[in-house]
Amino acid sequence: MARVSQEHLDARRRQILDGAALCFARNGFHATSMQDVLKEVDLSAGAVYRYFSGKEELIGAIVAETLGSVREAFEEAARQSPPPPPDELVASVLGRALAARESLVVDGRPAFPRLVIQVWTETLRNEELAAVLREGYGSVRAAWRKVVEGYQEAGMMRADVAPDHVARTMIASVLGFIAQQSLFGPAPVEVLQDGLRALTGMRVEGAGGSQLG
Repeated sequence: MARVSQEHLDARRRQILDGAALCFARNGFHATSMQDVLKEVDLSAGAVYRYFSGKEELIGAIVAETLGSVREAFEEAARQSPPPPPDELVASVLGRALAARESLVVDGRPAFPRLVIQVWTETLRNEELAAVLREGYGSVRAAWRKVVEGYQEAGMMRADVAPDHVARTMIASVLGFIAQQSLFGPAPVEVLQDGLRALTGMRVEGAGGSQLG
């Protein structure tokens, strides 16, 4: 019997994950059955269950994959001296995440923002998924802290603010932007980039004249 190549296995796994993501984004986690996923990917039950035991493992894999790629991007930025400015870094990472899933569309709109909302909702009642999300979120926060420390060491950012506070704020801005896309429709990442550039470049009038905030 001919051996199946790793490339084929990876492509099949990708097919299943993308199909499941579309189903979850379209109908929500609880309204989606494994039969819906099988129909979406046009595979037999045996072919799908070879990779994933069920819906919980599927959505956990989608979340872990997404947060893992984001973490790696920020860790890569943290190794630069200094790291790219926040507006450029956020736009680059978010743009990459959205572009990687641009083929996933529901009702003519990107599926990824809708999927994020569905995942958040499911974590309120699914402790295993919540644990996966907490672990991924924690790793992204840690990577962001390293980026902020790089800014502070380079004199790009004030040093009297805890790096973790900045990390949480930057993550919140990205999650909020994704939520807006889910609720109000797509918007280019340049919108978020421009807003962050304006906020980080604010000047405060003090006794000695204008200065960076």
